[in-house]
Amino acid sequence: MKELTKAELDVMQIIWHRSKVVVHDILDEMPDPKPAYNTVSTIVRILEKKGFVGHEKLLGKTFLYHPIVRRDEYTEHFMNSVLGRFFNGSIVQMVSFFGKRDNVTLKDFDNIISILEEQRKEEIKRGGYKNEGRLTIRFGGRGK
Repeated sequence: MKELTKAELDVMQIIWHRSKVVVHDILDEMPDPKPAYNTVSTIVRILEKKGFVGHEKLLGKTFLYHPIVRRDEYTEHFMNSVLGRFFNGSIVQMVSFFGKRDNVTLKDFDNIISILEEQRKEEIKRGGYKNEGRLTIRFGGRGK
């Protein structure tokens, strides 16, 4: 799966949020100053070429676009890429990096621990933890 540019991701976020859109819908949700219609249309066609969106024809030259790649699929791909490129694939290194940041509070750590404990319980219920006791970290929710 290819990574998205910032502009592509901005457009994709709107497509994920709306599920089905025409280019004007995307423009309506974009902040000012809004890009030109042709710019957004080009980005959507690039997303289609990359396999992120599909379309169905409405009337004339109007297309209704929908996501093919789900938000949670892309989030997992992207975060695994970041994990590999910046932290040698180590969750421990990544958590340690963020733990050293000034903007992480004790409440944040408590929330992270609670989430991991809940995931651990779920993994045990599903019969996980048989080998090395590894937990699969899920980045993001079950989005569209």
